[in-house]
Amino acid sequence: MRPPRQRSVLGSFRDAGRGVVWMVRHQRHMRFHLLAATTATALGLALRLGLDQWVAVVFAILAVLLAETVNSAIEAVLDLVHPAQDPTVGVVKDLAAGAVLVAATAAAVIGALVYVPALVHGIRP
Repeated sequence: MRPPRQRSVLGSFRDAGRGVVWMVRHQRHMRFHLLAATTATALGLALRLGLDQWVAVVFAILAVLLAETVNSAIEAVLDLVHPAQDPTVGVVKDLAAGAVLVAATAAAVIGALVYVPALVHGIRP
């Protein structure tokens, strides 16, 4: 038996890119998260956030995008392997969606901790 052929690194990146494009095209929540991320980034640039603040903001953005992507992957697999309504499948989907909610809530708290003081002190020269 022959071992499976290894994919090229470029092919792996191409596939990952297709996954990102699919998420943006087909998942309205991902589009909302990207709009929020763009807004947070623009506000951070306007307020001239410091490095430590950018680390927190970028971490929060990536946590939400990652949670949304994993949630969508879990839902797609469950829909494929168990297309009929099932209470256990519903619980698993709710848990995955809950992870997105936790990440988004944490991002909102991080945003408040970073942006409120910056807004109160005004835009830095």
